Order: sequence, then C-alpha cells, then structure tokens
Amino acid sequence: MSLLADVRALLDRTLAESRDATVRHAIGAARRRIDEPLRVAIAGKVKAGKSTLLNALVGEELAPTDAGECTRIVTWYADGPAYSVTAHLRDGTTEPRPFDRVAGAVRIGLGRPAEQVDHLEVRVPSARLRQHTLIDTPGIASLSTDVSLRTMAFLEAEGERATQTDAVIYLLRHMHASDVRFLESFHGDGVSGGSPVNAVGVLSRADEIGGARLDAMDSAARVAARYAADDRLRRLCPVVVPVAGLLGAAGATLREDEYRTLAAVAAEPMDAIVELMLTADRFAASAPARRAVLKRYGLFGVRLSVRLIREQKVHDSADLARALTAHSGIERLREVFAAQFAGRSAVLKARSALAVLDEYLDPESAAAAEAERIRASAHEFAELRLLHLLRSGRMPGRPEQLAEMDRLLGGAGAAAYQRLALPAEAEPGRVVAAAREALARWQTVAEHPLSARELRTAARAAARSCEGVLAQDQQG
Repeated sequence: MSLLADVRALLDRTLAESRDATVRHAIGAARRRIDEPLRVAIAGKVKAGKSTLLNALVGEELAPTDAGECTRIVTWYADGPAYSVTAHLRDGTTEPRPFDRVAGAVRIGLGRPAEQVDHLEVRVPSARLRQHTLIDTPGIASLSTDVSLRTMAFLEAEGERATQTDAVIYLLRHMHASDVRFLESFHGDGVSGGSPVNAVGVLSRADEIGGARLDAMDSAARVAARYAADDRLRRLCPVVVPVAGLLGAAGATLREDEYRTLAAVAAEPMDAIVELMLTADRFAASAPARRAVLKRYGLFGVRLSVRLIREQKVHDSADLARALTAHSGIERLREVFAAQFAGRSAVLKARSALAVLDEYLDPESAAAAEAERIRASAHEFAELRLLHLLRSGRMPGRPEQLAEMDRLLGGAGAAAYQRLALPAEAEPGRVVAAAREALARWQTVAEHPLSARELRTAARAAARSCEGVLAQDQQG
C-alpha cells in the first residue's frame, strides 16, 4: 500500500472505533483533509506583500492589499463552483457573508467584530486553486498583539499539536532573528511538526531593492542567494526566491487602458521620460491615470514597462503582460512550489494527518502504535528526517557527498530528474542510467567499513531513493 493509503486506512479504523465526539470530529476532519488540495499558508511581517503575492499566484485580484479589517483575519482561498464567502466563528458555527468586488478584490462584510471570527473561507472558481488552497495570514510583528497571535496560533507546531497548514511560503524583506524564530516554531521537530521541505522563502517586493532601478531584480537575486546560503535559514527554508509581487499580479491582470497610459509615456521625448520617472511622487502627480498605474505596477514596473514599449520589445498589452510576468520571478516561484510542495503533497498530507492522531490518541493504544509504525517505516518520512539532519549540519561527509544526498532525498524536488540533477526533458534511458550509477555509488558508501555510522545509515536511504526511481520507471 502507498503511504496515503496506509494513513487513510488508519484514520478510517480509528473513526469507526472511537466513541468520543471530540476525537471523532478531529479524526473526521483529518480524513477529509488528506483528500483535499494541499494547504499552503502565506506568512510574513506586516507590509511584506502577502496579499499581493497571493493575487499573483492565483492570477486574479482577490485578496485586498490595503489595511482593512479583514486583513486581521486568517483567510482561506479555495476552489469552488461559484464565488462565495463563509465566516467560521470562534464558537464553532459558520455563516455566509455578503461580499462585493472592488477593483477586483473581494470585499467582505463581516457584520461583527473581527475578534469573533476564527477564519474566513473564500471560494473561487480557479484551476490553480484546485491544486492547492492558499491561506493569507495576518502580519507577524503587527502593532496589534492579537493580530500577530492569530497567525502564530494558526501556524505553530507546538508539542504534538498539528498545524492547520501543510506548507508555508514565508516572505522576507530583510532577514531578522524573528524570521528564524518563526520558521523554527512552524517546523517543530522537523518531522512530526514541520520539515525542511515544507517551507519556501520569498524575498518579497524584490523590485524595491536598489531603489527600483532597472537592474533591481538582478540585485534581488544576489541577496536571495546570500540568504539561501545562510546556515541558520537554510536548515529551515532551503530555497529563497526573489519575487516582485506587484509585477506578477499586474502581468496576470493587465488592462488595455493601462497599456495605453504606459505607451503614451513611452512616446514622449527621452529627457521628459527621465524627469517624469525620477521618483514615484513625480510620476503620480502628473495625471490620475498614471497614478493608478503606479499603484498597480510600482515604480519599477512602470520604468520597466516604458522601457520595453519604447525599445519595441513589446507591441501590445498581451506582449507586455507576458514580459512583466517573466521579469517578476513568479514563474520561478511556481516551479519551486511544484517541486517542494506539489511533488511532496502525499507525504506532507500524511504528516499532517499523523500529527492529528498524535494529538488525540491514547499513546498506549493500538492505533497510536500503528501510527508510529507508519512514521518509522515509510521511506518518505526517512527522507524528511535525513534532510533535517543534513541541513542542520549534523551529517558527516564531504561537501559534494552531502549535496548529492540532499538532491537524492528530494531536497530540490521529488521528481526523478530533480533527484538526479538532470534536465526535465531527460530521456527515460538517461534517467535509469543515472539512477543505477547513483545506486551503486551509495551502496558502496553504505558498505564501506570506514564510513561513519550516520553516513552509512543515510547512504542506505539514498540508495533506497534510487531504487524508488528505478521502480517508478518499471511501473511506467
């Protein structure tokens, strides 16, 4: 049986045997959850650009980006047959809420104090949200302690208590000790709580680095690489992607009138353009239409768009939309998202379900013993444990050995080509040959009498990962 099949069977058996209403409610919710889309939270400090990034990922202006009352509440965005909003209240009840669309964003009428609402659920017909539910969280380190605590309570893995999300995208602007502390609280012990592959870092508002100059994204890429190489951050969040959220959202929702406004600026004499775009305030003061474009694109987006139009690298609104998306970094984030989250959805969901069982089962019960057996015997969990050891610097070995082991265990993505450092279009025969070479290499390490004990254990796991790749090829 597969990992998820084992977990489903255990949940079904526990649900059938339990007579405790609280336990049945929790186990029933966990059972439903493993058949739902992966839950991915977007977290970060106040004004980090969480709502803007969510809109860019969905490709639609959904989440309000101003500081309204609803930004103080955890808000789930999930696929549905039609637009709808449900308020989940602190007393356990739910109620539908009226809403309207203001400049695309869903504006919700709460009808009660925000403190009475546990979370909001916004349903949207969206192909992207069928793959994963995105959860917008209030800003950490908010001036309101209650607002910060809402996010921390939602995301923290404390003791044996399960988190409500399977993975997190964490937005950084400048790396602080508080960012590391938050990621540590989300990860828990690295296996039962969180893991080193269920968090992706985003260097947010990357276009603002370097004063929104045209080389801002290059500068941001260097900063992101420096963050990703930091030992403290790498063990918790091994990938950091620079993203200009405004640019990504604008590329997905670009309007014809905005293109005309930018084209008119591009048609002016060069000295007038330079003067006009010297500062954001100067550009915004020149005309209401330009002020609206600046709000949606940011100064970097305006400068880039005008340059692309003036140099005739784009010729219409569709061309510009594609160019802005390409420059924003959002496609790279989607690639990382697919590798780190979508490719590991089964193990992330299984981990979340087992954490619920840990929380509600008698530790001496047969069901608890079965949960522990699954966790101990499933190779997917062994990979997570070893990745945690690797990235915390507790695994002996040469740097090149540790880097290859990280890949083979799925640190760069669960697909065979990612594990073997091959291009995505690699032929099956090349994948098989590389897997066999890696298998032989790691079996040698595992059997070598001079290899450290921890390295031998890890080498056996790496060899088993290679065997898994070969088994997939035979099944395919």
